[in-house]
This record gives sequence, structure tokens and C-alpha cells, in this order.
Amino acid sequence: MTQAYAEVIGDPIAHSKSPLIHGFWLEQLGIAADYRATRVAPEDLSRFFADRAADPAWRGCNVTVPHKVAALDHVPDPGDLRASIGAINTVFRDESGALVGTNTDAAGFVSPIAGLDLAGQPVAVVGAGGAARAVLFALARLGVGRVTLLNRTPLKGAALLAQFGLKGDALPLTARLPAATLLVNTSALGMTGQPPLDLDLSPLPDEAVVYDIVYAPLETPLLAAAAARGLDTVDGLEMLVGQAALAFELFFGAAPPREHDEELRERLLA
Repeated sequence: MTQAYAEVIGDPIAHSKSPLIHGFWLEQLGIAADYRATRVAPEDLSRFFADRAADPAWRGCNVTVPHKVAALDHVPDPGDLRASIGAINTVFRDESGALVGTNTDAAGFVSPIAGLDLAGQPVAVVGAGGAARAVLFALARLGVGRVTLLNRTPLKGAALLAQFGLKGDALPLTARLPAATLLVNTSALGMTGQPPLDLDLSPLPDEAVVYDIVYAPLETPLLAAAAARGLDTVDGLEMLVGQAALAFELFFGAAPPREHDEELRERLLA
């Protein structure tokens, strides 16, 4: 019998740490399965899902840039994520073997900041892609106050704020930050090989938290600038591991051993 496997798809994909995370959990639990990274170009997405749907050993995949929105066109969406988050990051087989699209990004994003009381608080978000959708969906559920969304195309940002019922402003990347309690970078800016995200953090209050979902490099220039100001920071590994944990259970039918998170983090940083 062919060994069960899951994977992460994207373009590019070589930087992904998902195989390390899922591989670590499979090893800890003694599950005989595999998890790999597969580069899928946008024009190959339809063929990819057709091929995998026909492979009984395939348990599912995580979906990363640039496919989080486009993947909705290729897999069933029983939870109507198209109408809510508007993006998926996980595809798995249900009990009948049918493919299902879901999104673990929103819960993965909230996990490290669950202790923060953000109700009514001003928030700033950078980016308006698939990850931004999950973050804005989560922020709306947390009942945040005004949201300032910075994006290359402010019009796209304004449409997202309206979609999630959030009050605030959509501004260009060069705009001045508000006095936000939470700043979240959902864009690829600051990632290895991408332009830097150059923001003036001086408007942020001393109790502000700066959260960067980029994890390559782990300490982005944004997080380094926040730490230099003495602000609390959340790095991209925390969200990555949080959303991966939910996906792992969908793929392999077992809860990942989160008691080994410190060891996992050390391995990811090695």
C-alpha cells in the first residue's frame, strides 16, 4: 500500500517550513506518512487538484502564496469561505473521501494574541492578499475598533474593509501609521528576496504589539525595529505553527504533540 502523504503548494515554495513542522509531528507520533513541498505554478492549479483527487494516498495540502484565493475555484467549499474569508489555506479529504477547502489561518493568527483585549482598539494592517483576508476576518470577530489598512492599492484595501464590516481607512504604504494597539504585516514585504517593509513605528504607543506573519527571515526588519523600541512582538513562526496544527489533525486524524513546541521551534531555527 502506498504511504499516505500531504504537502504544501505554492510558487515559490522552497522557503516553506511546513515540511519541517509536519515531519516533526509525524516523527513524534510515530505515524508512517510523509509531508512534502510541491511547487505548483498558477496555470497548473486545476490539473494539480484533479491529479491529487484521484490519488488515494493523498491526505490533503496546505495552500500558500499565490493560490489562497484561486484554489477556491478548484475544490468544494461547503463552509462558504468564498463569502466569509474569501480564501482557503487547507484542502483535505472528508470522511467520504471528497475534497474540502477550509482556512486555518484565522485561528492560527489569533492563537498567539488570544490574551490581548482588542475589543474597540485601533489596529493597523499591512497588505490586502489572501493572508490579510484571514486576519481581517479574525479581527472583525474580535470586535476591534478602527482599522487602518496600508496597501499598494488603497482601493483594494477599502473593498476588504467593507467586506468584513470593519470601520477605518485604506491608505497607501507610504502613509503614516496611526496610534494602533496592534500592527500586523500580512504582506510579503520584508521576506527574503522581497523589498523591505519600511514603516515609521514612532506613532505606536508603548504598549503596542507588532506582529509580522513573515517567517523567512524570522526577525524581519519590522520586528527588529519594534524590538529596538521596546515593543512586544509576535513572529511568523507562531502563526505558522498554529495554523499547521489545525491542518495536521485534518490530514492525519491525530492532534499534534504541542508539548514539544520549544523543541520544534529550535529545529525550525537551526
